[in-house]
Amino acid sequence: RITAFLSLAVFSAILGSLQFGYNTGVINAPERKIKEFMNESHSIRWGTPIPEDTLISLYSLIVAIFAVGGMIGGLIAGWWADMFGRKFGMLINNAFGFGAAGLMFFSREALSYEMIICGRFLIGFNCGLYTGLTPLYLSEIGTADIRGALGTLHQLGVTIGILLSQILGFPEIFGNGELWHVLLGLCAVPCAIQVLTMPFCPESPRYLLIKKDKESDAHSALVKLRGTTGVEADIHEMKQEHRAMQSESKIGLIHLLRKKSLRMPLLISIVMHLSQQLSGINAIFYYSFSLFTSAGISDDIAAHATSGIGAIMVTMTMITIPLMDRIGRRSLHLTGLAGMFIFSILITISLSFTDEVAWFKIGNVVVSLIYVVFFAIGPGSIPWLIVAELFSQGPRPAAMGLSVLINWISNFAVGYAFPSMQKGLGNFSFLPFTICLLLFWIFIYKYLPETKNRTFEEIVAIWKSDNIQSGSSGPASKYVATEDSGLVEFSSAKKY
Repeated sequence: RITAFLSLAVFSAILGSLQFGYNTGVINAPERKIKEFMNESHSIRWGTPIPEDTLISLYSLIVAIFAVGGMIGGLIAGWWADMFGRKFGMLINNAFGFGAAGLMFFSREALSYEMIICGRFLIGFNCGLYTGLTPLYLSEIGTADIRGALGTLHQLGVTIGILLSQILGFPEIFGNGELWHVLLGLCAVPCAIQVLTMPFCPESPRYLLIKKDKESDAHSALVKLRGTTGVEADIHEMKQEHRAMQSESKIGLIHLLRKKSLRMPLLISIVMHLSQQLSGINAIFYYSFSLFTSAGISDDIAAHATSGIGAIMVTMTMITIPLMDRIGRRSLHLTGLAGMFIFSILITISLSFTDEVAWFKIGNVVVSLIYVVFFAIGPGSIPWLIVAELFSQGPRPAAMGLSVLINWISNFAVGYAFPSMQKGLGNFSFLPFTICLLLFWIFIYKYLPETKNRTFEEIVAIWKSDNIQSGSSGPASKYVATEDSGLVEFSSAKKY
C-alpha cells in the first residue's frame, strides 16, 4: 500500500534530489550574465576586465567547483548516514544549503564572484550528501516489489530540479542581468520545505534495527510506512540480514576494497556511475546553451530549447518508474546506453554540417533532446539505485560513499574539461563520450545482474558464488540465500 507516511517520506526525501538537479542546471542559462558580472566586479577592483582565457577558466571553476564539494559530501555520505541516521542526516544537511544560498544571493551586492565560487562549493557538498542519503533512505523504506520505483523517484526529483532551474532561468524570469543572483539563491527553498516536512517522517526501519538494534522502533516505523501491523515478514528479513552482518567484521572503506567477494559488485557499481557521468550528459546540462548558440541558434531559442531538456527528463523518468520493476534495471540501462551511443554520433554529425546545411541547426537541438531521452530511460536513475541493491547493510554505506565519490569526480572532470574540449576538438567534442558509451555497454552487458523483485539477501548471495558470470546466464545467476545462509537454485522464472 502507498500510505500517507510513505508518501510524505518519499516527498520529503526527494527534495534533496530536487536540490541536486536544480543546482546542476541552474548555472546554464545565466552564463553570459554571470560572466558580465565577473568582468564588471574585476574592472571596479582593478580597472581592467578579466582576460578571455582567464574568464573561461574562472567560469569553468564556478561550474565545476560544485562537483568538488559533491566529491567530499559523497565520500562521507555513508559515514554521515550511520552517524546521524538517514532522516536526521538529511535534516542537518540543510544548514549547508542555507549557507550556500546566502553566499550566492548576496554575491551581486558584494561585487564578489568569489562568493559564488564558495557558495557553489558549499551547495555541492550539500548535494553530495544528498546523493548518498536520499537513495539509501528510499531503498530502505520500500518493499522489494516497489523498491525500483522508489529508487527512480530520486532521479525524478533530480529532473524536476533541472527543469525548474531551466524555466526560472528564462531571460523574462530570473535569467537576466538584474535577477540572476535570485536564481542562484533559490536553492534555499527546498531546504526550507524539507526542514518543515522531514520531522514528521519515520526513520529508516533497516537503520533502526540493524544499525541501532532498536527492534521496537523499527516495528513502529514499519507500521507507519506499511499502514498495517502485519510487518513480521519485513522484521524477519531484516533480522536475517542483521545476523549475516554480525557473522563478519564491520565493513569500512578499506575492508570493502580488500574483501574479495565484494570486488565484483564494487566494480560494477563504479562502472555504473562512470557510465552516467562520462556519457556526456553533463556537457548538455552545463553547456547546452553555449552549445546551441555556437551552432548558430539565437539566444532566445537556445534558452527555451534548454528547458526542453528538463521537460524530457521529467517525462521520461515518470515513464520509467513503473518499468523499473517490470522490465528490470539491466535491460533499461543497456537500452539507454545504446541509444546515447547512437545519438552522440548524430550530435557530432549535426555539429559538423551545421555551416553547410541550414536546417541542421534545428537538427542539432532535436538529436540532443533524443539523446537526453535515452539518458532518462536508464543511466539517469539506475546507478543511484543499483548500488544500494548490490550490497548488504554492512558494506552498503561504504560502497555508496565510494561510488558517489567516483560519480562526483567524473562530474567535475566533464564540467571543467568540456569548454577546453569544445575549443580543442570543435565539432568533434562528443567523440570521447561516444567511445566511453560503447565500452560501458560491453562491460554492463557482460557483468551486471538483474535485481528486480529480489530481496537484498538474494542479491548478496550472487557474490558468494565462485564464478561471477554474465548478467544473463551463468552459475552465479541461479542462487539465493536460504534461512541458514546456504544456497539454493532459483526456479527458471527467477533467472535473469
